[in-house]
Amino acid sequence: MRKGIIGAGNWIVDRVKHIDRWPEEGELCNITGQEIGGGGGPCNVLFDIAAMNCDIPLFACGMVGHDAEGDYLIDELEKHNIADGFMHRSDSSPTSFTDVMTVTGTGRRTFFHNRGANAGLSFDHFESLDVNAKIFYLGYLLLLDGLDQPDAEFGTVGAKVLELMSCRQYKTVVDIVSEDSKKFSRIIPPALKYIDCLVINEVEAGSSCGIKVRRNDGTPDLDALKTAANNLLDNGVRELIVIHFPEGALAVEKDGTVHALESCELDRKDIVGSVGAGDAFCSGIVYGLHENLSIIESLKIASAAAWFNLHSATATGGAPSLKQMNDYLATCNLKPLE
Repeated sequence: MRKGIIGAGNWIVDRVKHIDRWPEEGELCNITGQEIGGGGGPCNVLFDIAAMNCDIPLFACGMVGHDAEGDYLIDELEKHNIADGFMHRSDSSPTSFTDVMTVTGTGRRTFFHNRGANAGLSFDHFESLDVNAKIFYLGYLLLLDGLDQPDAEFGTVGAKVLELMSCRQYKTVVDIVSEDSKKFSRIIPPALKYIDCLVINEVEAGSSCGIKVRRNDGTPDLDALKTAANNLLDNGVRELIVIHFPEGALAVEKDGTVHALESCELDRKDIVGSVGAGDAFCSGIVYGLHENLSIIESLKIASAAAWFNLHSATATGGAPSLKQMNDYLATCNLKPLE
């Protein structure tokens, strides 16, 4: 019986800086604090699941540099008991890093990213990846230059990687970054038919089919989000689309079944930072898929994981155990969104 989760893709060092306000160009603002932590989809998802203490084997796949930041990420893998046998080190590029500017009081983030060694991740780095895991998670497409390149047979190298992982009987889960719709339409469609579960936010959902997913009053338009989800399913996603947004989440199955749940309530003033909140949510979905939970139960775990994340400045500094999440959820009454 398969057991385990592979996390592949971007491995990043986040340098999170707290600022008192976002300045206009040429103006000054004050940095009031700073933290450093791991970042990137696979790093955040695996670290969050490791914190759950749920006894699931975890495997890391990606590329870092031969530098202090690369050493830091490899050391963190060891601390989290995550197998690093499929981590590669670049001789020519530094470990990827992101300067994250977080506005105190709102948690709103702005990212300054150096692609670094992640840009060198290629199909060759996945050919030896063959362990008895159940799930292969890949994040983030649109931010992995080597995988976003064209491929004559599969459309993109990323699609070729996902096809290989599907042939090796992994359930494939994919996350992407928010990008302009032109790049989305070139890179994402070739991969869709090799994706079992796609987890995206409402901005990415809107970009996927060029529709507006919020009403004029700023509230999420669930009908538009359903349209976006069904469009992605019609274009190849095999099992499930999950779209998350601050107010809640929407999940649509291949047969058209819709599940929508509100988020765990959190006062804006209590938000310390939102770095990695989407990845925390994704970790709950990945955990639920691994454990064969119902979609609603998975959405609850995902929402709780994001709620805890928002109380921390770094991407995984507030990662809770499964017991902490279940204890918290026992105090909530999460309602369906309509």
